[in-house]
Amino acid sequence: MKKIITIFIFGLIIYLSGCKLGPDFVQPEYNGPETFRFDSTTTDTLVNLRWWELFNDPVLDTLIKKALENNKDVLVAAARIEAARANVGFTKADQWPSFGFSANAAGGNFGGGQLFDNNASNFSAYPEMYWEIGFWGKYRRLNESARADLLASEYGLRTIQMSLISAVASTYFTLLDNKAKLEISRKTLVSRDSGLTIIQARYDYGIIAEIDLNQAQVQKAISQAAVPVYERAIAYTESSMSILLGKYPQEIISGIPLIEQEEPPKIPEGLTSELLLRRPDVQEAEAKYEAQNALIGAAQAMRWPSLNITGLLGYASNDLLALNTGGLAWAAAGSLTGPIFQFGKNKRRVDIERANALAALRNYESVTIQAFKEVEDALIAIQTLKKELAAQRLRNNAAINAEFLSNERYDKGQTSYLEVLESQRQSFDAQLQYSQTRRDLLSAHVALYKALGGGWLSPEEEKAYIEAQQSADSTGRKR
Repeated sequence: MKKIITIFIFGLIIYLSGCKLGPDFVQPEYNGPETFRFDSTTTDTLVNLRWWELFNDPVLDTLIKKALENNKDVLVAAARIEAARANVGFTKADQWPSFGFSANAAGGNFGGGQLFDNNASNFSAYPEMYWEIGFWGKYRRLNESARADLLASEYGLRTIQMSLISAVASTYFTLLDNKAKLEISRKTLVSRDSGLTIIQARYDYGIIAEIDLNQAQVQKAISQAAVPVYERAIAYTESSMSILLGKYPQEIISGIPLIEQEEPPKIPEGLTSELLLRRPDVQEAEAKYEAQNALIGAAQAMRWPSLNITGLLGYASNDLLALNTGGLAWAAAGSLTGPIFQFGKNKRRVDIERANALAALRNYESVTIQAFKEVEDALIAIQTLKKELAAQRLRNNAAINAEFLSNERYDKGQTSYLEVLESQRQSFDAQLQYSQTRRDLLSAHVALYKALGGGWLSPEEEKAYIEAQQSADSTGRKR
Protein backbone atom coordinates (compact mmCIF):
# COMPACT_ATOMS: atom_id res chain seq x y z
CA MET A 1 0.00 0.00 0.00
CA LYS A 2 2.84 2.35 0.87
CA LYS A 3 4.47 1.67 -2.51
CA ILE A 4 1.25 2.53 -4.29
CA ILE A 5 0.95 5.78 -2.36
CA THR A 6 4.59 6.62 -3.09
CA ILE A 7 4.17 5.88 -6.80
CA PHE A 8 0.98 7.95 -6.85
CA ILE A 9 2.69 10.91 -5.18
CA PHE A 10 5.65 10.81 -7.56
CA GLY A 11 3.32 10.47 -10.54
CA LEU A 12 1.32 13.45 -9.34
CA ILE A 13 4.47 15.50 -8.93
CA ILE A 14 5.65 14.64 -12.45
CA TYR A 15 2.23 15.45 -13.88
CA LEU A 16 1.95 18.79 -12.13
CA SER A 17 5.50 19.77 -13.01
CA GLY A 18 4.67 19.04 -16.67
CA CYS A 19 1.72 21.43 -16.71
CA LYS A 20 2.10 24.98 -18.00
CA LEU A 21 -0.40 27.66 -17.15
CA GLY A 22 -1.03 30.66 -19.35
CA PRO A 23 -1.54 31.05 -23.10
CA ASP A 24 0.95 29.49 -25.50
CA PHE A 25 2.52 31.95 -27.90
CA VAL A 26 0.85 32.30 -31.29
CA GLN A 27 2.74 34.23 -33.96
CA PRO A 28 0.76 37.32 -34.99
CA GLU A 29 -0.68 37.17 -38.49
CA TYR A 30 0.24 39.85 -41.00
CA ASN A 31 -2.96 41.45 -42.29
CA GLY A 32 -1.50 44.27 -44.36
CA PRO A 33 -1.80 44.77 -48.14
CA GLU A 34 -0.05 42.19 -50.30
CA THR A 35 1.82 44.73 -52.44
CA PHE A 36 2.91 48.34 -52.24
CA ARG A 37 1.03 51.17 -53.96
CA PHE A 38 4.01 52.50 -55.88
CA ASP A 39 5.35 49.13 -57.06
CA SER A 40 3.54 47.90 -60.16
CA THR A 41 5.66 44.85 -60.97
CA THR A 42 4.74 41.26 -60.20
CA THR A 43 7.97 39.25 -60.19
CA ASP A 44 9.18 37.99 -56.82
CA THR A 45 12.74 38.79 -55.79
CA LEU A 46 14.92 39.25 -52.74
CA VAL A 47 16.65 42.41 -51.72
CA ASN A 48 20.39 42.35 -52.27
CA LEU A 49 22.25 41.22 -49.18
CA ARG A 50 24.89 43.95 -49.14
CA TRP A 51 23.09 46.60 -51.11
CA TRP A 52 25.75 49.27 -50.49
CA GLU A 53 28.06 47.33 -52.82
CA LEU A 54 25.74 48.29 -55.68
CA PHE A 55 27.21 51.81 -55.57
CA ASN A 56 30.64 50.37 -56.46
CA ASP A 57 32.51 52.75 -54.16
CA PRO A 58 35.32 51.00 -52.24
CA VAL A 59 35.55 53.92 -49.77
CA LEU A 60 31.90 53.48 -48.80
CA ASP A 61 32.46 49.74 -48.32
CA THR A 62 35.42 50.43 -46.04
CA LEU A 63 33.55 53.00 -43.96
CA ILE A 64 30.64 50.62 -43.38
CA LYS A 65 33.00 47.82 -42.37
CA LYS A 66 34.77 50.09 -39.86
CA ALA A 67 31.47 51.30 -38.45
CA LEU A 68 30.22 47.76 -37.87
CA GLU A 69 33.42 46.95 -36.01
CA ASN A 70 33.80 50.08 -33.88
CA ASN A 71 30.45 51.85 -33.50
CA LYS A 72 29.66 52.21 -29.80
CA ASP A 73 25.93 51.52 -30.18
CA VAL A 74 26.75 48.23 -31.90
CA LEU A 75 29.17 47.29 -29.12
CA VAL A 76 26.54 48.13 -26.49
CA ALA A 77 23.97 45.95 -28.29
CA ALA A 78 26.48 43.10 -28.51
CA ALA A 79 27.08 43.34 -24.75
CA ARG A 80 23.34 43.20 -24.15
CA ILE A 81 23.17 39.97 -26.11
CA GLU A 82 25.76 38.43 -23.82
CA ALA A 83 23.78 39.60 -20.79
CA ALA A 84 20.58 38.11 -22.24
CA ARG A 85 22.37 34.84 -23.00
CA ALA A 86 23.65 34.68 -19.42
CA ASN A 87 20.14 35.40 -18.18
CA VAL A 88 18.84 32.33 -20.03
CA GLY A 89 21.26 30.10 -18.11
CA PHE A 90 20.53 31.96 -14.87
CA THR A 91 16.77 31.46 -15.24
CA LYS A 92 17.06 27.86 -16.41
CA ALA A 93 19.00 26.93 -13.28
CA ASP A 94 15.91 27.62 -11.14
CA GLN A 95 14.27 24.49 -12.57
CA TRP A 96 16.77 22.21 -10.82
CA PRO A 97 17.82 21.57 -7.24
CA SER A 98 20.40 23.83 -5.65
CA PHE A 99 23.21 22.30 -3.59
CA GLY A 100 25.33 23.87 -0.90
CA PHE A 101 27.18 22.98 2.25
CA SER A 102 27.25 24.06 5.85
CA ALA A 103 29.68 23.59 8.73
CA ASN A 104 29.04 24.72 12.28
CA ALA A 105 31.02 24.59 15.54
CA ALA A 106 29.92 26.03 18.83
CA GLY A 107 30.79 25.82 22.55
CA GLY A 108 29.98 27.50 25.87
CA ASN A 109 27.54 27.46 28.77
CA PHE A 110 24.98 29.89 27.36
CA GLY A 111 22.43 29.40 24.65
CA GLY A 112 18.85 30.17 23.88
CA GLY A 113 18.78 32.88 26.53
CA GLN A 114 19.69 30.44 29.32
CA LEU A 115 22.81 29.80 31.39
CA PHE A 116 23.85 26.15 31.83
CA ASP A 117 25.70 24.54 34.74
CA ASN A 118 28.07 22.69 32.45
CA ASN A 119 29.92 23.68 29.31
CA ALA A 120 28.53 22.26 26.06
CA SER A 121 29.87 22.07 22.52
CA ASN A 122 28.80 20.68 19.19
CA PHE A 123 30.00 20.31 15.62
CA SER A 124 28.30 19.52 12.33
CA ALA A 125 29.28 19.48 8.64
CA TYR A 126 27.02 18.45 5.77
CA PRO A 127 25.99 19.19 2.20
CA GLU A 128 22.40 20.35 1.73
CA MET A 129 19.87 20.50 -1.06
CA TYR A 130 16.96 22.81 -1.75
CA TRP A 131 14.49 22.29 -4.58
CA GLU A 132 11.31 24.13 -5.42
CA ILE A 133 9.58 21.84 -7.89
CA GLY A 134 8.25 23.82 -10.79
CA PHE A 135 4.55 23.09 -10.49
CA TRP A 136 2.30 24.70 -13.07
CA GLY A 137 5.22 25.43 -15.40
CA LYS A 138 6.34 28.59 -13.62
CA TYR A 139 10.03 28.14 -14.27
CA ARG A 140 9.51 26.84 -17.78
CA ARG A 141 7.49 29.95 -18.60
CA LEU A 142 10.23 32.13 -17.12
CA ASN A 143 12.81 30.24 -19.16
CA GLU A 144 10.65 30.66 -22.26
CA SER A 145 10.52 34.42 -21.60
CA ALA A 146 14.30 34.58 -21.13
CA ARG A 147 14.93 32.78 -24.43
CA ALA A 148 12.60 35.18 -26.23
CA ASP A 149 14.41 38.13 -24.63
CA LEU A 150 17.70 36.72 -25.93
CA LEU A 151 16.22 36.45 -29.42
CA ALA A 152 14.91 40.01 -29.15
CA SER A 153 18.36 41.29 -28.16
CA GLU A 154 19.90 39.54 -31.17
CA TYR A 155 17.35 41.15 -33.47
CA GLY A 156 18.00 44.42 -31.66
CA LEU A 157 21.66 44.19 -32.63
CA ARG A 158 20.72 43.53 -36.24
CA THR A 159 18.33 46.51 -36.16
CA ILE A 160 21.16 48.75 -34.95
CA GLN A 161 23.50 47.33 -37.59
CA MET A 162 20.94 47.90 -40.34
CA SER A 163 20.32 51.48 -39.18
CA LEU A 164 24.06 52.08 -38.85
CA ILE A 165 24.77 50.91 -42.39
CA SER A 166 22.05 53.19 -43.72
CA ALA A 167 23.26 56.13 -41.63
CA VAL A 168 26.84 55.72 -42.88
CA ALA A 169 25.70 55.56 -46.51
CA SER A 170 23.38 58.58 -46.20
CA THR A 171 26.01 60.61 -44.33
CA TYR A 172 28.60 59.66 -46.96
CA PHE A 173 26.40 60.95 -49.78
CA THR A 174 25.74 64.14 -47.79
CA LEU A 175 29.51 64.58 -47.44
CA LEU A 176 29.95 64.12 -51.19
CA ASP A 177 27.15 66.61 -51.83
CA ASN A 178 28.74 69.23 -49.58
CA LYS A 179 32.11 68.72 -51.24
CA ALA A 180 30.51 69.07 -54.67
CA LYS A 181 28.78 72.28 -53.60
CA LEU A 182 32.06 73.62 -52.19
CA GLU A 183 33.77 72.92 -55.51
CA ILE A 184 30.94 74.64 -57.39
CA SER A 185 31.17 77.65 -55.07
CA ARG A 186 34.94 77.91 -55.49
CA LYS A 187 34.77 77.69 -59.29
CA THR A 188 31.99 80.26 -59.32
CA LEU A 189 34.05 82.54 -57.08
CA VAL A 190 37.06 82.28 -59.40
CA SER A 191 34.90 83.02 -62.42
CA ARG A 192 33.18 86.00 -60.80
CA ASP A 193 36.46 87.33 -59.47
CA SER A 194 37.87 87.33 -63.00
CA GLY A 195 34.69 88.96 -64.28
CA LEU A 196 34.90 91.61 -61.56
CA THR A 197 38.47 92.46 -62.62
CA ILE A 198 37.25 93.12 -66.15
CA ILE A 199 34.25 95.12 -64.91
CA GLN A 200 36.53 97.17 -62.64
CA ALA A 201 38.78 98.03 -65.56
CA ARG A 202 35.83 99.08 -67.72
CA TYR A 203 34.49 101.24 -64.93
CA ASP A 204 37.91 102.87 -64.44
CA TYR A 205 37.93 103.81 -68.14
CA GLY A 206 34.40 105.19 -67.88
CA ILE A 207 32.92 102.58 -70.21
CA ILE A 208 30.25 101.32 -67.79
CA ALA A 209 28.19 102.76 -64.97
CA GLU A 210 29.03 102.28 -61.30
CA ILE A 211 25.91 100.18 -60.77
CA ASP A 212 27.35 97.47 -63.04
CA LEU A 213 30.47 97.43 -60.87
CA ASN A 214 28.40 97.20 -57.70
CA GLN A 215 26.30 94.35 -59.11
CA ALA A 216 29.45 92.44 -60.07
CA GLN A 217 30.80 92.96 -56.55
CA VAL A 218 27.53 91.61 -55.11
CA GLN A 219 27.71 88.46 -57.25
CA LYS A 220 31.30 87.82 -56.19
CA ALA A 221 30.35 88.29 -52.53
CA ILE A 222 27.49 85.79 -52.87
CA SER A 223 29.79 83.05 -54.16
CA GLN A 224 32.51 84.08 -51.72
CA ALA A 225 30.09 83.71 -48.78
CA ALA A 226 28.99 80.28 -50.02
CA VAL A 227 32.52 78.86 -49.69
CA PRO A 228 32.74 78.97 -45.86
CA VAL A 229 29.12 77.77 -45.62
CA TYR A 230 30.01 74.48 -47.33
CA GLU A 231 33.39 74.26 -45.59
CA ARG A 232 31.46 74.34 -42.32
CA ALA A 233 28.92 71.81 -43.61
CA ILE A 234 31.73 69.44 -44.58
CA ALA A 235 33.28 69.70 -41.11
CA TYR A 236 29.93 69.01 -39.45
CA THR A 237 29.29 66.01 -41.71
CA GLU A 238 32.77 64.61 -41.08
CA SER A 239 32.15 64.87 -37.34
CA SER A 240 28.86 62.98 -37.72
CA MET A 241 30.57 60.29 -39.79
CA SER A 242 33.38 59.98 -37.23
CA ILE A 243 30.85 59.32 -34.47
CA LEU A 244 29.25 56.60 -36.60
CA LEU A 245 32.71 55.07 -37.02
CA GLY A 246 33.24 55.11 -33.25
CA LYS A 247 36.01 57.72 -33.44
CA TYR A 248 36.63 61.29 -32.41
CA PRO A 249 35.88 63.91 -35.11
CA GLN A 250 38.43 63.75 -37.89
CA GLU A 251 38.78 64.28 -41.62
CA ILE A 252 36.99 61.71 -43.75
CA ILE A 253 38.54 60.73 -47.06
CA SER A 254 35.89 60.34 -49.76
CA GLY A 255 35.98 58.28 -52.93
CA ILE A 256 34.02 58.66 -56.15
CA PRO A 257 32.61 62.20 -56.55
CA LEU A 258 28.86 62.58 -56.22
CA ILE A 259 28.33 63.37 -59.89
CA GLU A 260 30.04 60.08 -60.83
CA GLN A 261 28.28 57.89 -58.27
CA GLU A 262 26.39 54.99 -59.82
CA GLU A 263 22.70 54.78 -59.14
CA PRO A 264 21.75 51.24 -58.05
CA PRO A 265 20.01 49.04 -60.63
CA LYS A 266 16.28 49.09 -61.11
CA ILE A 267 14.17 48.98 -57.95
CA PRO A 268 13.72 45.34 -56.82
CA GLU A 269 10.74 44.03 -58.73
CA GLY A 270 7.66 42.40 -57.31
CA LEU A 271 8.03 43.66 -53.78
CA THR A 272 5.55 41.79 -51.63
CA SER A 273 4.65 43.32 -48.31
CA GLU A 274 5.59 40.07 -46.52
CA LEU A 275 9.20 41.16 -47.04
CA LEU A 276 8.60 43.45 -44.09
CA LEU A 277 8.44 40.43 -41.78
CA ARG A 278 12.16 39.87 -42.34
CA ARG A 279 13.01 43.30 -40.91
CA PRO A 280 14.94 42.82 -37.65
CA ASP A 281 12.94 45.50 -35.83
CA VAL A 282 9.70 43.66 -36.71
CA GLN A 283 11.21 40.38 -35.53
CA GLU A 284 12.49 42.09 -32.39
CA ALA A 285 8.99 43.37 -31.58
CA GLU A 286 7.57 39.88 -32.12
CA ALA A 287 10.17 38.32 -29.81
CA LYS A 288 9.39 40.90 -27.11
CA TYR A 289 5.72 40.02 -27.43
CA GLU A 290 6.56 36.34 -27.01
CA ALA A 291 8.68 37.08 -23.93
CA GLN A 292 5.88 39.08 -22.33
CA ASN A 293 3.27 36.46 -23.23
CA ALA A 294 5.23 33.81 -21.31
CA LEU A 295 5.18 35.94 -18.17
CA ILE A 296 1.40 35.57 -18.03
CA GLY A 297 1.81 31.85 -17.32
CA ALA A 298 4.49 32.54 -14.72
CA ALA A 299 2.15 35.00 -12.96
CA GLN A 300 -0.71 32.51 -13.04
CA ALA A 301 1.50 29.79 -11.53
CA MET A 302 2.23 32.04 -8.57
CA ARG A 303 -1.45 31.85 -7.59
CA TRP A 304 -1.13 28.09 -6.90
CA PRO A 305 0.75 26.10 -4.24
CA SER A 306 4.43 25.27 -4.62
CA LEU A 307 6.30 22.24 -3.24
CA ASN A 308 9.69 22.77 -1.58
CA ILE A 309 12.01 19.89 -0.70
CA THR A 310 15.08 20.22 1.54
CA GLY A 311 17.55 17.61 2.67
CA LEU A 312 20.96 17.19 4.26
CA LEU A 313 23.36 14.33 4.86
CA GLY A 314 26.53 14.70 6.87
CA TYR A 315 28.32 14.32 10.18
CA ALA A 316 27.45 15.74 13.61
CA SER A 317 28.98 15.54 17.10
CA ASN A 318 27.76 16.82 20.46
CA ASP A 319 31.33 17.36 21.64
CA LEU A 320 33.56 19.70 19.69
CA LEU A 321 36.68 18.32 21.41
CA ALA A 322 35.78 14.67 20.78
CA LEU A 323 34.66 14.47 17.20
CA ASN A 324 34.99 10.69 17.18
CA THR A 325 31.93 10.48 19.41
CA GLY A 326 29.64 11.78 16.65
CA GLY A 327 28.01 9.97 13.78
CA LEU A 328 26.01 10.17 10.60
CA ALA A 329 23.33 12.87 10.53
CA TRP A 330 20.56 13.34 7.97
CA ALA A 331 17.34 15.24 7.61
CA ALA A 332 14.67 15.60 4.94
CA ALA A 333 11.63 17.81 4.77
CA GLY A 334 8.98 18.90 2.33
CA SER A 335 6.65 21.85 2.51
CA LEU A 336 3.64 22.88 0.50
CA THR A 337 3.03 26.62 0.48
CA GLY A 338 0.52 28.72 -1.33
CA PRO A 339 -1.50 31.91 -1.13
CA ILE A 340 -4.99 32.04 0.39
CA PHE A 341 -6.14 35.63 0.50
CA GLN A 342 -4.03 38.66 -0.41
CA PHE A 343 -6.71 41.17 -1.39
CA GLY A 344 -6.46 40.33 -5.10
CA LYS A 345 -2.69 40.89 -5.33
CA ASN A 346 -1.97 37.69 -7.24
CA LYS A 347 -4.89 38.22 -9.60
CA ARG A 348 -3.70 41.75 -10.31
CA ARG A 349 -0.24 40.37 -11.06
CA VAL A 350 -1.77 38.29 -13.85
CA ASP A 351 -3.75 41.31 -15.07
CA ILE A 352 -0.54 43.35 -15.22
CA GLU A 353 1.23 40.75 -17.35
CA ARG A 354 -1.80 40.40 -19.65
CA ALA A 355 -1.89 44.17 -20.16
CA ASN A 356 1.87 44.23 -20.81
CA ALA A 357 1.46 41.43 -23.35
CA LEU A 358 -1.30 43.35 -25.10
CA ALA A 359 0.92 46.44 -25.16
CA ALA A 360 3.73 44.35 -26.71
CA LEU A 361 1.32 43.05 -29.36
CA ARG A 362 0.14 46.56 -30.20
CA ASN A 363 3.77 47.67 -30.42
CA TYR A 364 4.43 44.85 -32.90
CA GLU A 365 1.49 46.01 -35.00
CA SER A 366 2.71 49.61 -34.82
CA VAL A 367 6.23 48.64 -35.92
CA THR A 368 4.80 46.69 -38.86
CA ILE A 369 2.62 49.60 -40.00
CA GLN A 370 5.54 52.02 -39.69
CA ALA A 371 7.70 49.64 -41.73
CA PHE A 372 5.07 49.58 -44.47
CA LYS A 373 4.99 53.40 -44.50
CA GLU A 374 8.77 53.62 -44.79
CA VAL A 375 8.77 51.37 -47.87
CA GLU A 376 5.96 53.36 -49.47
CA ASP A 377 7.77 56.64 -48.81
CA ALA A 378 11.04 55.33 -50.23
CA LEU A 379 9.35 53.94 -53.37
CA ILE A 380 7.55 57.17 -54.20
CA ALA A 381 10.69 59.17 -53.39
CA ILE A 382 12.74 57.18 -55.91
CA GLN A 383 10.08 57.43 -58.61
CA THR A 384 9.61 61.19 -58.26
CA LEU A 385 13.27 62.04 -57.65
CA LYS A 386 14.24 60.33 -60.90
CA LYS A 387 11.87 62.64 -62.76
CA GLU A 388 13.09 65.62 -60.75
CA LEU A 389 16.74 64.78 -61.44
CA ALA A 390 16.08 64.57 -65.18
CA ALA A 391 14.52 68.04 -65.09
CA GLN A 392 17.33 69.42 -62.93
CA ARG A 393 19.89 68.01 -65.37
CA LEU A 394 18.25 69.90 -68.26
CA ARG A 395 18.06 73.04 -66.14
CA ASN A 396 21.72 72.72 -65.11
CA ASN A 397 23.01 72.31 -68.66
CA ALA A 398 20.83 75.09 -70.00
CA ALA A 399 21.74 77.50 -67.20
CA ILE A 400 25.49 76.96 -67.66
CA ASN A 401 25.18 77.54 -71.39
CA ALA A 402 22.98 80.60 -70.85
CA GLU A 403 25.60 82.09 -68.55
CA PHE A 404 28.27 81.62 -71.20
CA LEU A 405 26.11 83.17 -73.94
CA SER A 406 25.14 86.12 -71.72
CA ASN A 407 28.79 86.93 -71.09
CA GLU A 408 29.48 86.73 -74.82
CA ARG A 409 26.56 89.03 -75.63
CA TYR A 410 27.58 91.51 -72.95
CA ASP A 411 31.18 91.63 -74.17
CA LYS A 412 29.88 92.47 -77.67
CA GLY A 413 27.55 95.13 -76.29
CA GLN A 414 24.42 93.25 -77.36
CA THR A 415 22.76 93.13 -73.91
CA SER A 416 22.78 94.78 -70.52
CA TYR A 417 24.66 93.56 -67.49
CA LEU A 418 21.31 92.73 -65.89
CA GLU A 419 20.98 89.71 -68.16
CA VAL A 420 24.48 88.56 -67.17
CA LEU A 421 23.62 88.84 -63.49
CA GLU A 422 20.42 86.82 -63.88
CA SER A 423 22.21 84.15 -65.89
CA GLN A 424 24.93 83.87 -63.27
CA ARG A 425 22.37 83.54 -60.50
CA GLN A 426 20.42 80.88 -62.38
CA SER A 427 23.57 78.92 -63.22
CA PHE A 428 24.91 78.90 -59.66
CA ASP A 429 21.55 77.89 -58.20
CA ALA A 430 20.97 75.21 -60.86
CA GLN A 431 24.35 73.55 -60.20
CA LEU A 432 23.76 73.46 -56.44
CA GLN A 433 20.23 72.11 -56.84
CA TYR A 434 21.32 69.42 -59.28
CA SER A 435 23.91 68.16 -56.77
CA GLN A 436 21.37 68.11 -53.96
CA THR A 437 18.74 66.27 -56.02
CA ARG A 438 21.29 63.63 -56.98
CA ARG A 439 22.16 63.19 -53.32
CA ASP A 440 18.48 62.90 -52.43
CA LEU A 441 17.98 60.17 -55.03
CA LEU A 442 20.92 58.12 -53.74
CA SER A 443 19.68 58.56 -50.18
CA ALA A 444 16.20 57.41 -51.25
CA HIS A 445 17.72 54.12 -52.48
CA VAL A 446 19.42 53.78 -49.09
CA ALA A 447 16.08 54.39 -47.36
CA LEU A 448 14.37 51.73 -49.49
CA TYR A 449 16.89 49.02 -48.72
CA LYS A 450 16.76 49.92 -45.05
CA ALA A 451 12.95 49.88 -45.05
CA LEU A 452 12.95 46.43 -46.61
CA GLY A 453 15.35 45.12 -43.98
CA GLY A 454 18.09 44.52 -46.52
CA GLY A 455 21.77 44.48 -45.83
CA TRP A 456 22.05 42.37 -42.70
CA LEU A 457 20.68 38.84 -42.72
CA SER A 458 21.57 36.16 -40.25
CA PRO A 459 24.48 33.88 -41.27
CA GLU A 460 21.96 31.10 -41.98
CA GLU A 461 19.84 33.33 -44.21
CA GLU A 462 22.89 34.66 -46.00
CA LYS A 463 24.22 31.15 -46.63
CA ALA A 464 20.84 29.99 -47.96
CA TYR A 465 20.63 33.02 -50.25
CA ILE A 466 24.14 32.50 -51.65
CA GLU A 467 23.49 28.79 -52.23
CA ALA A 468 20.23 29.61 -54.02
CA GLN A 469 22.02 32.14 -56.23
CA GLN A 470 24.79 29.66 -57.05
CA SER A 471 22.23 26.98 -57.86
CA ALA A 472 20.35 29.37 -60.15
CA ASP A 473 23.58 30.39 -61.89
CA SER A 474 24.66 26.78 -62.47
CA THR A 475 21.20 25.92 -63.85
CA GLY A 476 21.38 28.87 -66.21
CA ARG A 477 24.85 27.85 -67.46
CA LYS A 478 23.68 24.28 -68.12
CA ARG A 479 20.86 25.56 -70.24
